[in-house]
Amino acid sequence: MSKNLKNIGVVSALTMVSRVLGLGRDMLVTAIFGTSALASIFYTAFTLPNLFRRLLGEGALTAALVPTLQEELKAKARTGAFELVNQVSSWLLVVTGGIVAVAMFTLAWADELTARARGWGLAADTAWRLAESADFAIFLFPYLVFVCLAAAFSAALQTLQRFVEPALSPIWLNLAMIGLLGGAYWGGWADRNEGLMLWLCSGALLGGFLQMAVPAAALMREGWRPRLDFQRSAPLRQILALMGPTVFGSAIYLVNMAVARLVGLSLNDSAVAVLNLATRLMELPIGVFAVAISTVVFPLIAKYAAAGDGTRLAEAYQKGMRLILVINVPAAIGLTVLAVPIVRLLFERGAFGARDTAMMVPVLAVYAVGLPFFAFVNLILRAFYARKDTATPVRAAWLSFVVNLGLSLALMEWLGTVGLAIAGNIAVVAQAAYLQRRLAAGHKGLRFSHLWGDLGKIAVAGAAMGGLVAGGWWAWTRMVPSTAWGDATGLVVLIGLGAGSYAGMLWAMRIKGREEIAAMWEKFRT
Repeated sequence: MSKNLKNIGVVSALTMVSRVLGLGRDMLVTAIFGTSALASIFYTAFTLPNLFRRLLGEGALTAALVPTLQEELKAKARTGAFELVNQVSSWLLVVTGGIVAVAMFTLAWADELTARARGWGLAADTAWRLAESADFAIFLFPYLVFVCLAAAFSAALQTLQRFVEPALSPIWLNLAMIGLLGGAYWGGWADRNEGLMLWLCSGALLGGFLQMAVPAAALMREGWRPRLDFQRSAPLRQILALMGPTVFGSAIYLVNMAVARLVGLSLNDSAVAVLNLATRLMELPIGVFAVAISTVVFPLIAKYAAAGDGTRLAEAYQKGMRLILVINVPAAIGLTVLAVPIVRLLFERGAFGARDTAMMVPVLAVYAVGLPFFAFVNLILRAFYARKDTATPVRAAWLSFVVNLGLSLALMEWLGTVGLAIAGNIAVVAQAAYLQRRLAAGHKGLRFSHLWGDLGKIAVAGAAMGGLVAGGWWAWTRMVPSTAWGDATGLVVLIGLGAGSYAGMLWAMRIKGREEIAAMWEKFRT
């Protein structure tokens, strides 16, 4: 096994650990707070610094910093690379510190404005949720500084071929939040829910600090010495130029998320908490398998785009989309069919009861239908970036934002939380359709029509699998009592049976690229 494949395996394994811990964190939060207003308030408050983290830190900065650091490493060895790390981190400290200060001041003003709005016709419970969310966001916003610096240090480590510490980053956050909230709950450190929520927020801040400190320590062991450096060197300007389009495009997506959270918070106590939990479950298949698909397909797309080889680029793109459909269509069907036992097993304990399960199941089913489209968009955006087209993704993001906001406002009074989920799904479908149409306009080989035959086979196999799993669960519930162990055993048996039958049917129908799928699975399994 090559060194690169081993690195991929390590990162994939740690990503899985992080996802599981994130799910465990949400299980603990729901056991204590259920789908109460406090849970929705926390998820909304934590959304704001997370949005800026994704905007400034993990996405745009890493994408721009890694190639520039590689150039500095080749031209000036580690000395030049470490100088650039100091310049980037110094400016990040100033910029993120300024954003935190402005955000905290603005949120304090918004808190006061919300209090006044009660006299202008705003419902008292809505005003309270918005005001409390602003208060907790003020507490949480310093998290932004930690994670943006962590992104810079992690990018430098990746350039030096150290992948473990960056992959551990989200694990520290989950462990800190689980540790402080669990300790406060079982240790009796707080006597009311608001006090427990402060411990949860403190865990987020501690986790953010660890996300920054661990890669910084690893980088220092490689020879880096931190110091303030506010030079505006040519490499720094190059990073800013590379970040520009990505930041602008991502900003629309992140504003979309923030608006969806605020709309949900204004709807009722539970909407944001339910949407967040359903999103978490939907992201599990994306988070686990997107690593494998991106690792195999994206380098090929970038390589052929750079070489101007349209034929091979189209072949690589079709391969990626086929993998997206093969993995995510059955995952969507499985989540829909088994939504009740999955939600019941994972979350129904403590403050999260049968009523909350009944509320969450239709939302999860709606999100599951959109799962293939979310994964589809994730890959198709990479195709545009590989071709150095950043304008089209920005227009697609605007389209998604407008559709989501308009439908959310139209459907939320009629369908409640489910309406918000439907609006989000339709927005992603519109984004996917627009992007696919624009991509195919420049090359016939990139048309989706090449995949209709594969999609038909996947649909047939998926429908048969869904029927088998649904019938199996119906039979299981009549033979085995509805307990946690009974649900867990039934899910393991039926998921295994469903996956095996689905794979067997696809193999029997001789779906194109089956050997490649088997080879990729074997690589990541070993």
